[in-house]
Amino acid sequence: MFKENKFMEYGIIGLGRFGFALAKTLIEAGKEVLVIDSDESKIKQIRQYTNNAFVVEILDRETLEETGIQNCETAVVCIGEKMDASILTALNLINMGIPRVIAKAVSFDHGSVLTKIGAEVVYPENDMAIRVANRLLYSKALDFIELNDDINICEMEVPKKLDGIQIRESNIRKKYKLNIIAIEGKGGTILEISPDYILKTGELIVVIGKKNNITSFEEYLVD
Repeated sequence: MFKENKFMEYGIIGLGRFGFALAKTLIEAGKEVLVIDSDESKIKQIRQYTNNAFVVEILDRETLEETGIQNCETAVVCIGEKMDASILTALNLINMGIPRVIAKAVSFDHGSVLTKIGAEVVYPENDMAIRVANRLLYSKALDFIELNDDINICEMEVPKKLDGIQIRESNIRKKYKLNIIAIEGKGGTILEISPDYILKTGELIVVIGKKNNITSFEEYLVD
């Protein structure tokens, strides 16, 4: 019934907007991806990108094993709307011994159950709303990721105020207690950053630190 898959990096179950975008992004990054959905039209659509896509109407353990998903390193359950199906599918995948099982949740109660059975939980709509809100709140931020309630990663353009200034002279670390973890420029991304590095407008800096310190640094930039 299904193509034999001896090894796959990722298994994606459910091709809603989240699942389809996730599968397409992983495939375009050169990853081996196995995709499952009950809707034949969605499977035909994803087959533009991979042949490892199967129509599966019943997500019991036996049928899942026929697809070869147990050979994946990571499986992602993207069936958020049907909570019972989401939970049972995640449980089957965990019991099949897949090293990492991630599941989309549509509510915190849903996520709580998934966590208790051993799945990692993502809240796509909630997480995206937080990122958009933070981008609105932090005017200089091009992207903003919350690691927890206090520690954040923020990407911003180097402003004219810092053009031609060495990192050690910028006061980013000493005064604002922020660490630059990456610089993106025309030459690519720099991860090993010297204090003598001269900042240039047109580049992007990625900083990590407490939210209040990022706020203070932004206020300094717009003064």
